[in-house]
Amino acid sequence: MKIRILLLLSLSISSPVFASINIFACEPEWAALSEELGGDYIKVFSATSGLQDPHHIQARPSLIARIRQADLLVCTGAELEIGWLPLLQRKSGNAAIQKGALGYFMATDFIRLSEVPTTLDRSLGDIHAAGNPHIQTSPLNILLVAKALSQRLQKVDAENALVYQQRWESFSQRWQTAIEKWQQQAIPLKGVAVVVQHDNWGYLFDWLKLKKIAALEVKPGIPPTVEDLNKVLNQIKATPAKMVVNAAYQSSRATDWLVSKTAITKVTLPFTIGGNEHSNDLFALFDNTIQRLLDANQ
Repeated sequence: MKIRILLLLSLSISSPVFASINIFACEPEWAALSEELGGDYIKVFSATSGLQDPHHIQARPSLIARIRQADLLVCTGAELEIGWLPLLQRKSGNAAIQKGALGYFMATDFIRLSEVPTTLDRSLGDIHAAGNPHIQTSPLNILLVAKALSQRLQKVDAENALVYQQRWESFSQRWQTAIEKWQQQAIPLKGVAVVVQHDNWGYLFDWLKLKKIAALEVKPGIPPTVEDLNKVLNQIKATPAKMVVNAAYQSSRATDWLVSKTAITKVTLPFTIGGNEHSNDLFALFDNTIQRLLDANQ
């Protein structure tokens, strides 16, 4: 009897899972996606928060220490992190996460980027040569990146490949169901005219069929002048807009000015995980984004 009880107890106690892969994620969305696909088999660190501008991060010693220990680097790419990531890679001395290595994963490598500039002129602002890198604003892009990231996890940690495959299948099913729900909810947003503070919402607007009519930042990344703002003001007097959208990590000074001059509704979107208290995972991020847009459209 005692032997039987001991046997049952041993079967009921699962063996602890120790993380097999250390992941250094450049942005919160890729940290969250890694957790969805890796579960307890990974340990992930996000270099930025939802209230930081990923263009402008300091390559601090603490980040160098973190990336030095990474087995897998998961970032956006397309020059989004050009001001700090290459320095971290050089300082790390970690061959596993250098360009071309198995542990080097750039999400934009798996997406067809939009808004590719025909000419490069840095005097025109924060122009990305490869195209718009803010792919996380569309759940369709998230799905494509998730598939590629799962395949990479299976290669980096072949011993647990079946686990990563199963977690990808589960995520894919749940994510596609969520996409259908979001698209149904967002039907009233189709064709709604919108002003943006910074021109970084292209993938979201394409997905939801929102109509961007103006950007407050004439030169991306450069605060608009009074002349720029007045031009937009005159433009929306002729072509009215329902709302003006800015990201949670941005100063809303220009957006607030426009709101003070018009009856337009201000919408601050989380942009990524942690952009507000409601957006604590990928599903919640899009739940909150859609709801905020719908509320502004009332």
